[in-house]
Amino acid sequence: MLYLKNGYMIDPASGTEGYFDIFIDTEDGKIAKILPQGAQINHEMTENVRTDEVEKAEETIDLNGQYVAPGLVDVHVHFRDPGFTHKEDIHTGAAAAARGGFTSVVLMANTKPAVDHAETLDYVLKKGKETGIHVYSCANVTKGLQGKELTDMESLSRLGAAGFTDDGIPLMDETLLREALRRAAKCGKPISLHEENPALITNNGVNAGRAAAHFGIGGSPREAEISMVERDLQIALEEEADLSIQHISTKEAVELVRQAKKKSGHIYAEAAPHHFTLTEEAVIQYGTLAKMNPPLREEEDRLAIIEGLRDGTIDMIATDHAPHSAQEKAKPLTEAPSGIIGLETALSLGIRELVNKGYLSMRELIGKMSLAPAKLYHLDAGYLKEGGPADLVVFDPKKEWVVKNFASKSANSPFVGETLPGVVSYTICGGKVVYRG
Repeated sequence: MLYLKNGYMIDPASGTEGYFDIFIDTEDGKIAKILPQGAQINHEMTENVRTDEVEKAEETIDLNGQYVAPGLVDVHVHFRDPGFTHKEDIHTGAAAAARGGFTSVVLMANTKPAVDHAETLDYVLKKGKETGIHVYSCANVTKGLQGKELTDMESLSRLGAAGFTDDGIPLMDETLLREALRRAAKCGKPISLHEENPALITNNGVNAGRAAAHFGIGGSPREAEISMVERDLQIALEEEADLSIQHISTKEAVELVRQAKKKSGHIYAEAAPHHFTLTEEAVIQYGTLAKMNPPLREEEDRLAIIEGLRDGTIDMIATDHAPHSAQEKAKPLTEAPSGIIGLETALSLGIRELVNKGYLSMRELIGKMSLAPAKLYHLDAGYLKEGGPADLVVFDPKKEWVVKNFASKSANSPFVGETLPGVVSYTICGGKVVYRG
């Protein structure tokens, strides 16, 4: 038994907040008891139960008022394994996740070989079980990420695919997308889409605005995202299938999702921390370290994303954790790969940009980083309840830390050197402490 005492518990599922003691059965990985502190109804009975549970505890951790919440869930990460393990592998990616407070992650499928067949999916899932956190994986929508032929979605679903995506490559064939949505719906799995029309992009990773002009390149115009989001939402509405718009970056796309959600409960959207934190000015300042797909946009877009998170248009926060080596990011802007790492800074950025500035409550932030993504992917996560999974994060929202020395194999982040609020003290997964700060 693991005894967590004097913690301020936040449960986004029930709306419960307050000081509770939590007793974890380390054998079955479940929460055994959640007992309120202080003068409560049936106080004497509660204290008797507490005494009994304390006597069973093999380890007691005094949280001293720190927050304790469901383990975070990130449904958009790249662990680069197999094929690109010089950037990241499943073990180092999981370590970065645990350090950031994440107990569940869903991997993207643009590996080499791609996750378009049983063997690669089995490899990823088996390796994930060695990590100490819950590692799930999407499978590809199309074979070889070629956008020409659908994978055996039914078979891959039975073998454990959490959802389907060709992330990094938009699905241009409308007929193929329609059929994919139908088949995914029958499997009860979501499809998540990277929404950028390559025909409109001259140089990806940089907004076709002030940043592109600064570097004298074409860049990625906002229409590349808007046009794809508009098309795909319409198809999803017609097919009544679960569709998630990945890493939304433009105010127009946010509004399109807002209107589509009024017509259907099958529409979802995610925002990455970098898109509600930074603008294209960061690319001018940090160069390739702030190059990503879709790119950082303008201040109006950043504020629209925050409003989308505030009013529920954007359901979840997902990092798009995208590690690259220092050598790759040292290439010229138009040659360097897009993407930044995000697992170890996501909670802190959410606290700084959304909670401390009054846009979201802490419970709302935790809900968008745990319960909401878990619901979309049908994961048993994102809540704290007796008998429920003992997946938790303990953090101090006021304590600060300097961004450096990542657990990830890569360090491609524009936030290196910044001082951020929100220090993760413990990450507990399946009743086991997998990270101690």
